[in-house]
Amino acid sequence: MRKIVFDIETANTFADVGSSKPEDLTLAVVSIYDYKTDSYQSFLEKDLNKLWKIIEDTDILIGYNSDHFDIPLLNKYFPGDLFQIKSIDLLKEIHKSLGRRIKLDIVAEATLGEGKSSHGLQAIRWWQEGEIEKVCKYCEQDVKVTKKIYDYALTHGKLKYKDLGKTKEFPIDTSSWETISQKPSLTKTLF
Repeated sequence: MRKIVFDIETANTFADVGSSKPEDLTLAVVSIYDYKTDSYQSFLEKDLNKLWKIIEDTDILIGYNSDHFDIPLLNKYFPGDLFQIKSIDLLKEIHKSLGRRIKLDIVAEATLGEGKSSHGLQAIRWWQEGEIEKVCKYCEQDVKVTKKIYDYALTHGKLKYKDLGKTKEFPIDTSSWETISQKPSLTKTLF
């Protein structure tokens, strides 16, 4: 089973495009962690054909707010349908357990003792200033944190967050996360 943890940074904001739909934004970078190769990689738009080769061999896509944001945006560029691949959206899983949404940074700091290196608006500024490497490193750090949260939840069946200065634990049901009923048939890219 091949699992990919991923995150996307954009080149613009919803205010810039006058829309609240992720697919109306422009992709800056996609960063991934591939459990199969135990490696991190980043892809700019010009490199997406290399990413498609990996995605087309993937059983599970793992992200944070990925069902609502990352997959719809990335699907705009993909010649097939990324919604055909099993997705584990950690934010959605947290919402199922807690009944509310919590930022990645809050969960990471309470669960792992570490957080994100910056924030998305700063990444957009870096992109617009031509600081491409900074955006890639920031995106990869988000992937590292997301991977650690995923692994922690799988191992411990719980996550943590801070609320009014107190750390609280909550259970998270991971029982179906790594089960695949049948690998979907994807349209393959021409590489």
